[in-house]
Order: sequence, then C-alpha cells, then structure tokens
Amino acid sequence: MDAADLLDGANGKNKQPPRRRCNYCNTTAITLLMFVLTNTVSILVSSGAAPSFLRRYNYKPSTLRLWDGGSSALLAADLNATQSDLAASRAELAALHARVRTANELLRTLLDSMSTHRHTTVPDDGWKRELAGELKLAVEPHDTGTNATGGDPVFAFPALGHACVRVQDELERYMSYTPGGECPSDEALAHRLMRSGCEPLPRRRCRAPSPKGYTHPLPLQASLWAAPPDTAVLWDAYLPCKNYSCVVPAAATAETFDLRRKEEKARWARDDGALEYSIAAVLASRPNGTVRVGLDLAGVGAGETTYAPGTFAARMIERGVTVVTATVSDGAPRNSLVAARGLVSVHVTAAHHRLPFFDRTLDLVHAAAGGLGVAGGGGVMMEFALYDVYRVLRPGGLFWIDHYPCAAAQVNATFAPMVVERVGFRKLRWHTSRGKGKDRWWYISALLEKPMMA
Repeated sequence: MDAADLLDGANGKNKQPPRRRCNYCNTTAITLLMFVLTNTVSILVSSGAAPSFLRRYNYKPSTLRLWDGGSSALLAADLNATQSDLAASRAELAALHARVRTANELLRTLLDSMSTHRHTTVPDDGWKRELAGELKLAVEPHDTGTNATGGDPVFAFPALGHACVRVQDELERYMSYTPGGECPSDEALAHRLMRSGCEPLPRRRCRAPSPKGYTHPLPLQASLWAAPPDTAVLWDAYLPCKNYSCVVPAAATAETFDLRRKEEKARWARDDGALEYSIAAVLASRPNGTVRVGLDLAGVGAGETTYAPGTFAARMIERGVTVVTATVSDGAPRNSLVAARGLVSVHVTAAHHRLPFFDRTLDLVHAAAGGLGVAGGGGVMMEFALYDVYRVLRPGGLFWIDHYPCAAAQVNATFAPMVVERVGFRKLRWHTSRGKGKDRWWYISALLEKPMMA
C-alpha cells in the first residue's frame, strides 16, 4: 500500500487493497471460531465438567500461527476434539443429573419421614418426665382423616390446658384408670386440676359412674323449683356432705341451694332503678321475641348475689328464653343441681376459659359476681373475658353485668374505660353503689349493648 492509497483512505474514500480485504475476512473467521471455542470452554467450566475434560484431553497450550498455512487444520482438529469431549461431558452430566434426582427423592422421603415422626410424637416441652399410658394416648396427635383423597396426612393435637404440664403428677393420677371400665369417682381431683389451669382436661376411655339409686327427674316446670333428690349427685367429691340438706347451710355465705325460699323465685322481678334490674325491663330493651338464647356466667356467687345455681336460667325459661349456665362444681354440686332442675349446664371456668360458643351466637350474656373472674375491676385477664363475651354476642345483643364487685379506685379509672372504650360496648344502663355494712367493695350493675355496626 502506497502513500496515495493511505491518503485516499484518510479522505474518506472506500479504497482497500485486495490483500487487505482478504486478511480482514480471515481475521473475522478466526475471531468467530475463537468466540465459539471460548464459550464452549465457559460452558464446560460452569457445568463442572472442565476437570474431567482437561484430564481426558490433556491439553497443552501452544501458540497458534494465525498466518501459517496449517492453522486451519489445527483448528479443525481442536474443534473435533472439543466436540468429542463435549459429547462425553454431556453423558457424564446426564448421569450426574440422574444421581442428583435419586438423591433428591431419597432426601424428600427422609424429610417426610422426619416430619411425620415429629407430628406423631408428643412434645415433651415442660413435662417432668416422658408421657406414657393413657395420658400419652390422650394428648398425642391423631390423623384427622383429611388425607383420604391421597394427600399428605394432617395431624391434630387434642385440646389440653396449657398449665397441665405444671400439674403432671395429679394429671397422671387422673388418667390412671382401666380402659373400657368405669371411671374413678374423682370429681374433686378434676376440679382441682381445672382450678390449676389444666382446662380442658384430656378425654378418657372409661364410663362415667352413675349415682346409686338414681331416679327419673321431675317433669319440666315442676323440676325448676322443687328440691332435687339426693340420689342425683355423686357425693364423694363433697364429703362430709351426702345430701342437699348438708350443702345448704355449708354454702349459705356464698350461695343457696334451697329452692323453696320465697326469695329465690322473687329474684329479678323488681327493678329499683339502681343495682336491681328486672328481667322484664331488660327484655323490654330489645324488640319483642328477639332475646331467644343466652348464657349465665354464674361463677360461684359472692357478695350480694346469692342465688342458687340455675335460678337465672329458670326465670328466663319461664319467659321462653333458653339460657345455658356456666359454673364449676368446686366444693358443691352446682352442675348437678342445674341439671336436676331440667336446665343445661356447662362445666367450665368461664372467667379463664374461652367460651364454648361460636361467634355471634347469643342474644344475652348475664354475668354475676364471680362469673367474670377475680373481683377488683381490672387486669388483662378481665379484658380477655370481656372480649370473649363480645365475640359470642350477636350485634345488638345484651351484656348484663349483675352486682360485679369492684375496688372503689377501679370503677371509673379502669373498669368503665375497659368495658366501653376498649372493648366497645355501648351503655344502656350503668349503676354503682357501695356495699352494705363492712363490705369494702363497690358494686356495678350495667346493661350494655354490642353495637349493630362495628
């Protein structure tokens, strides 16, 4: 190439000697081949087959003479060798993938086995010793049967009170029985466990005992106010009492079991505009006939509320309203008395246990003194109880607080804001009064409404 040619190129003329154009084509071809080779090597390295390839190929770097006439043959030989090694590497990779799939299947099987074992093993957190016998069977998870269509099994743990782990000795004694036989007469032990927070108790595979000499109850209406027969109760848990005549004076300070007293049938018949609310006035606050089902959180009675277990439900059934009584037979046969009167009882510590009703089920909840828990007027446990009452009431349902004892400083500072502002009840009536005589408590009676719209 002479100076004129170079000058023409600098002036923008498209002049290239034939030899230059030939060299340009050769360089492009070589660059493309090197690009293919480089990418091939990169694939081998990224796939993990490079070491095997290098061992088999025993590659020794050499200097390519790009302008040598034998460079094309050398490149062809290299490409052929590379293709051969790539084919071998692909075969090895396929075998490796097959082994990986097999290992994955084995790992998945192992994990499923471990998961099943984990879900079918009773957790030992908190237990003093390994569970065994009927207790282990009662609390271990069981297959819910949801895998009938071929899916993975779903295991469920039976409900068991959170605090049961703290009373394992007594719980094991409660679960010591002969499967298929008659359950021990151990109501006192069951009540002690429940009071300790072990609620609900585990189920048992034995037949609950019946009182000796049990007779058919009186028909409804007559049974509401008649003294129940003593044979309706297993008295082992209430010794030394063996009849209702023994229980009546023993429980006189907290509640009465004497249904023949005139004061018993007169309860909630008079409305004094203060703490005493009448059933008629409460029902009149709702459209006629819309209060149909309710719950009485009877507690154990305290202070100025000393009605017999089931009396509120008896008064309501006379007006066509079905009321369930929630109480605990701790020290006295409260649930047995409710049942003997032809009423429905729920054996739960309602102040500390989630109410066994679905959301928005009830038209009315009546809470006597002991039904909301420990007297005082505040605390987180009280708030839990109030929110649970809110849950089971339907919109527009009534919450009747009846003579709830509260510390004077807590009436307006804690209890009222909790009920109205935080939980969200609306006041229909609200009355407070100091206790009589040396009674240090203030008492609250209130009629509250769950709002129709949240």
